[in-house]
Amino acid sequence: MPSSSESRYIRLEVVGGENLQVPSDRIPAGIYVSINVDSRRRWKSTIRVLSSDESVAWGNTLTLSSHDSPALSMEIRASYEVDRMLGSGEIIGKLQMKWDELLGHGDESFDLSFPPVRDVCPSLTLKAVVVHACDDQDSTLSDSLVDSDIIRVTDAGHARLAEYMTSGTVSHLNDAVQHFQLVLDQCPVGHPDHAAALTNLAYARLEGYIRNHLQDIDTTASFFRESLALRPQGHSDHASSLHNLIRALIWRYSKESTAIYIEESAQLCCKLLPLCPEGTYFRSIGIDSLVDYAINSLPTDASDEGIHLRRNMLELCLMGQQHRPNALDKLSWALFIRFTQCGDIDDIDESIHLRREAVSLCPTGHSHRGSYLNNLALSLKNRFDHQGKPNDLDEAITLYEEALRLCPVGHESRDFSLDNLGLSLITRFDERGDIDDIARAISLYREALTLRPPGHPRRDVTLNNLALALNTRHDKSDVSEDLNEAIDWYRESLRLKRLDDPERHITLYSLSSALCSRFMQTQTNEDVEEAIQLCQEALVSLPSLHPGRSRSYAWLQRAYLSRYCIQHNPVDLSLAVENFRLSSRHPTQGFPERIVQAYNWTLAVEQHGHESALEAYSIFFELLDAHLATRSSATSRREAAAAFHYARSLPVDAASCAIRHDNLRRAVELVEQGRGQQWSLASRLKTPVEDLESANSKLAHDYVELSKRVYNAAQSSATITDRAAADRAATEYRRLTMRWEAAVAKIRDLPAFSRFLLPPLYKNLQAAARHGPVIILIASQYSCSAIIVPTSGDPHHVPLPSVSLTELNNLKDRFARAIRHASIMGPKVPRNDLIVLLRTVWDAIMLPIVNVLENVLELKHRSRIWLCPTAAFTSIPLHAAHPFQTKADGSKEPCLEDLYICSYTPTLSALVRSRQMMKRRVTPSFATIGQGQPGAGKGKALLAVDSELELVHRLVPATANRTTISGDEATRAGALQALEENTWVHLACHGKQDPTQPYNSHFVMRDEHLTLLDIMEKDIPHAEFAFLSACHTAVGDEETPDEVIHLAAGLQFSGFKSVIGTLWEVNDAVAKHVVEAFYKYMFMDLKDGAGSVMDCTRAAWALNRATHAVKTKVPLEQRMVFIHIGV
Repeated sequence: MPSSSESRYIRLEVVGGENLQVPSDRIPAGIYVSINVDSRRRWKSTIRVLSSDESVAWGNTLTLSSHDSPALSMEIRASYEVDRMLGSGEIIGKLQMKWDELLGHGDESFDLSFPPVRDVCPSLTLKAVVVHACDDQDSTLSDSLVDSDIIRVTDAGHARLAEYMTSGTVSHLNDAVQHFQLVLDQCPVGHPDHAAALTNLAYARLEGYIRNHLQDIDTTASFFRESLALRPQGHSDHASSLHNLIRALIWRYSKESTAIYIEESAQLCCKLLPLCPEGTYFRSIGIDSLVDYAINSLPTDASDEGIHLRRNMLELCLMGQQHRPNALDKLSWALFIRFTQCGDIDDIDESIHLRREAVSLCPTGHSHRGSYLNNLALSLKNRFDHQGKPNDLDEAITLYEEALRLCPVGHESRDFSLDNLGLSLITRFDERGDIDDIARAISLYREALTLRPPGHPRRDVTLNNLALALNTRHDKSDVSEDLNEAIDWYRESLRLKRLDDPERHITLYSLSSALCSRFMQTQTNEDVEEAIQLCQEALVSLPSLHPGRSRSYAWLQRAYLSRYCIQHNPVDLSLAVENFRLSSRHPTQGFPERIVQAYNWTLAVEQHGHESALEAYSIFFELLDAHLATRSSATSRREAAAAFHYARSLPVDAASCAIRHDNLRRAVELVEQGRGQQWSLASRLKTPVEDLESANSKLAHDYVELSKRVYNAAQSSATITDRAAADRAATEYRRLTMRWEAAVAKIRDLPAFSRFLLPPLYKNLQAAARHGPVIILIASQYSCSAIIVPTSGDPHHVPLPSVSLTELNNLKDRFARAIRHASIMGPKVPRNDLIVLLRTVWDAIMLPIVNVLENVLELKHRSRIWLCPTAAFTSIPLHAAHPFQTKADGSKEPCLEDLYICSYTPTLSALVRSRQMMKRRVTPSFATIGQGQPGAGKGKALLAVDSELELVHRLVPATANRTTISGDEATRAGALQALEENTWVHLACHGKQDPTQPYNSHFVMRDEHLTLLDIMEKDIPHAEFAFLSACHTAVGDEETPDEVIHLAAGLQFSGFKSVIGTLWEVNDAVAKHVVEAFYKYMFMDLKDGAGSVMDCTRAAWALNRATHAVKTKVPLEQRMVFIHIGV
């Protein structure tokens, strides 16, 4: 340096460093720069954490005098301790230079390169300037060179280990281990550097183990454990100690796959990851790779502990992290497996939720997208099998199709995609019967089989699935070649499966099924004997709560039943019934599967006359009710019920069975339970709790609040279209429902409430007959009859031997044709077709009933009766039954409505509920709602509507608050508001029954339709009476008559106790005469303010009188069209 009479100073700033690779590849705790000024003094920068891009930012400054040595030694070193260092660390780069070489850059920073490490040159960014004053020169030199044995030997160990890592020379490793052992000997327990000495020795030993140059991993791991114990949470080197132990455990696991090592590694990763900031070298190189390994290597453990650990791993992988899709997928697999073992729907729901997120994080082009698509589809398919939601199956097939497109011919995973898609196509074929689905499934499996030749580890799976496809096609098409080929493939699949294969039971009972089918064709005993043995073997292999036991029981019953059909041994029938019982009651199988088994049970015992028939029907209704209760909306419940369309006749078949068993009370209970499910489920959340409040106010309050929350959850989920959001809403709904059910269970513990919300018993249903007998008309394939529920005592059975179900259906169709024909006839033309039909109804159906009413019950004429028709009876105007005969004295034979005041009720429970709500009487208010000009495309103009409204308004007593809504005011919102705010309503407009979705049946308003769902969502306990002067308001769907879902029933459900509805199309010009006569009779005792109250219970009598009064003005079919429903 130039001499001067004055001292000059050089200020050197170490700005940062780049490409700082450690020769030994060991992850450092930090990096620092060391400058040896002379033989006595050394300057050290602060130790900084290495960034993920192998750079460090320091910003430390050193000031030196011109009197110092003209040369300096500059080193970049890796430290393996954050605070107290043992030794000087490992050298990354070293340079000797003169001070003059640092000057000449002015105020600009410059880069200084060091010799390469693994072909990359480390560098420092420096800034050096000359200054002429220094306040405190000595303070800038922060360290004195200290020479000690421990430091020297430690540094030598680092150097030798770096040489080993770059050259692979084992002698260098041995030297490093020897050096580190000497240091440890000098740092015994209690020494402040004991943990660092342990770590250095253990690290060298671990690298030797990794490269197969040392074998003692347990001692190495114990050193790391001891070091970790000395560096507890909060210690500056705790994270690096965790990391070292994890590496040792992972390498132990890689050499000996014992789950305990990888499980401990995963647990330690959960502790380590939060301690490691994003963007550091430690995180990106050291930690992320360990987490990835742990996620992938952790065994798929479906135990609670295993799933808990997987959850912890996922929580560490925040949104945006590369590990997250993998962590999502691994947790979803554990949940999926637990679902297959235990059948908990929460597990499959969460599995779907996790897999949706995984797919969303892997867009088109991502290497793992196909795998995640397949996994999501698999979960959806299994949820469909468990719950029967059609959308799940359709979405699964769509996802499988996309996954297959990502695996073209030649792709290594094509066989998986072929297999997966084929299975879903088989399921859809079973559900919908499209022959193209099963043909394609077979084609896919044959291609998959070529990709899994003999010796392939998954050939057995494809063989089983191909056999299933062939067997399924045989069941529909009865091609014997399909069946024999299926049996051959099943046998080959079974031969290839290990005895401990978790899916072996599927092949066992599948082969059993195929053998049963062949036995029924060939009657070869060996087939059925083997079928029974196979199912028994499947059951032995499964734990008691495994969902697969349900199907094993199901196929075992089929084997016993098949043998019974051929050999007629009663023991086989009893064994079949017992397995029906076990299969349908198995708690971890999904409801759809169990419902099917219960249905098959009813068919079998009806066919073979077994005594368990009533039990089978009861279990079917119980399971269907529980299944429908899992759906949050009325429409989704109906869709779920529609999946079992083949069982629509079961309510009446069950009643017929109970009648044949001389158990009339049970017949009433079963037909009510089976027919009223949609309404009873919809009304669960609206059940009055006055009596409960008196018994236990807290339980009543909790129940009401939970009911509101369940209802609100159902309402909010109804409008969700996004599938992931819909899944989350369904899960939340189910959890609320579980809390609601728990509250209901507590209520049932109260002595007087043991039957709270359970299907009502006969003694409860008999309340419907408090003011007159209820006549249930049963139309079953086994028999047609009536049950009369009297005001007190046992029910009465009325056989109807003159009519069968086929004849009833024929009668129903003839009525429909006669009504259509009458609508185009002149008003004075005799309705001869209708007269013939009504005479048939009188003779074959109502006369036997009237005889019991008159002669057995001694019911006085003009008393009230309620008709509760089922099945085909719902489409026949029973109230209009008429003999159309003249007596010998010239007088006319009385018809049904001459003898009794007829009303209808959809179910007995609906009538009981209306009676209970009659306690809530308020000041009457009357709204007339009319829409005669509905707008383009909504039906023809109804010219008589306005005059009808004026007429009704005039006839309503002045004591009632009267409102009229018509024209532009008669909107959907306006009509709903009027329904809510008034106790009496008259509605004149177009009405339409929707044949495909009855809940969409509606009244036509000015803007939007006023639907049945709109009405059902309202709770109007003060409502009393509604007159529906519109078409088709009191008739349900022709295909599902026993659902009794129609507009009049909806108004009754929402709170109207008494409703006038219509069975078919109404002529508004003619109907006005009936309306006028009705209201005159209805209010005849309230003229000029006389009388006390408007009484909705007079409606049936008023309608009866009105239809008689207008005989000369109104044709027969327009008088018959009006019926009364309710109290």
